[in-house]
Amino acid sequence: MSDNINDREKLPERGYKFLKGALGWFYKFWYNPKVYGAENIPMDGPVLVTANHKHVMDQCSIIVKTKRVIHYMAKKEYFEGKAAWFFKMAGCICVDRSIHDDTAKGAALRTLEQGGAIGLFPEGTRNKTDAFLLPFKFGAVSMAQKTDAYLVPVGISGDYKFRSKNLRLYIGKPFKVGKMTLEEANEKLAKEIGELMKKGNNN
Repeated sequence: MSDNINDREKLPERGYKFLKGALGWFYKFWYNPKVYGAENIPMDGPVLVTANHKHVMDQCSIIVKTKRVIHYMAKKEYFEGKAAWFFKMAGCICVDRSIHDDTAKGAALRTLEQGGAIGLFPEGTRNKTDAFLLPFKFGAVSMAQKTDAYLVPVGISGDYKFRSKNLRLYIGKPFKVGKMTLEEANEKLAKEIGELMKKGNNN
């Protein structure tokens, strides 16, 4: 019985690795992303990979550049259509954004407590406005504080076009909340992501 449970627990990781291997090469060829600082993602221990959110493919450039399995938080609408199997197979965590989703938060915290990696976008949704960044929600810094996880800031800039010439991701140095308040940690996270975005825009 325990072997069956272990197999079920490993299915998302197997699915993630299969999809990464099967589709990662095509993604890299099509969008031609340039990723800098992938070595800044710790290879073990609890980690929250956090980035600005401009496009539905934002997580893909990070996934194809690290060997870690990153469980992304994804809105529940993705789990209700014909592509639901894809997000389940990729090990995503379903989030109901219309409520304070304690189930999703609990799943993310358990992943971090077990030394796993979570990916999320502190803006909470794609930025379709003229604002440089949307106000950051506190979920990332709160979970990092509770689990002593590293926060890894990522700045995404450029366009998602065929063989893009300016799609860049800069991955910054990891840091912990430590003795900072959540407000201070959130401000630091937003500042670092903003600076990484500007770095991409200027290169």
